Amino acid sequence: MYEPHDRGQGDGASELGRSASPADVTDPGTEAETVMFVCATCDVPLTGPLTRLPAVPEAPYYEWWDADEPGPSPPTVPSGHFAIEPEPYGAPLVVAEVPGPVMPRHGTTYNAEGKPLVSRGPRGNIVINPHDAHGLELRHASAACCGATPDGGMNQQCVCGTLVATLCSDCCLPYELHLSADHVRTVHT
Repeated sequence: MYEPHDRGQGDGASELGRSASPADVTDPGTEAETVMFVCATCDVPLTGPLTRLPAVPEAPYYEWWDADEPGPSPPTVPSGHFAIEPEPYGAPLVVAEVPGPVMPRHGTTYNAEGKPLVSRGPRGNIVINPHDAHGLELRHASAACCGATPDGGMNQQCVCGTLVATLCSDCCLPYELHLSADHVRTVHT
């Protein structure tokens, strides 16, 4: 079904995070290349074919407080696509000098002493629509009213038991899945 890359070449996801502006996304005269992501430990496919977006889209506006039923917001990334998150995302959260977003597309967060927090989590995560992932299982979730938050770090594991992603699915947060560039690799389709 797929041909794994030579392990000596790196995981591929990191290479995607470093590419400035891939021709397959920005050049309208070229057909967009699709890739799928597999677990770097066991090679199990974690997504189907996805096409890269030039940047992570803004999270859709969602009035979660007026929703008829609790649940996640609309997905940030459209189905069939992915984007690279250049900013820190997820745990650890550390005290900041000034208040600001704790991580991209999130509001301000404070610790028990009232000090603002920011993410010092990994950069270069691959952001996908959670519905485009398969074979993942929720390992743990930070406390939230109706879904998972990224505050506790990676919370999705592959069937082999390796933690590979961070799901954000609480009603008042952006609905996204962040594949760890250090724990997945790309396969060109």
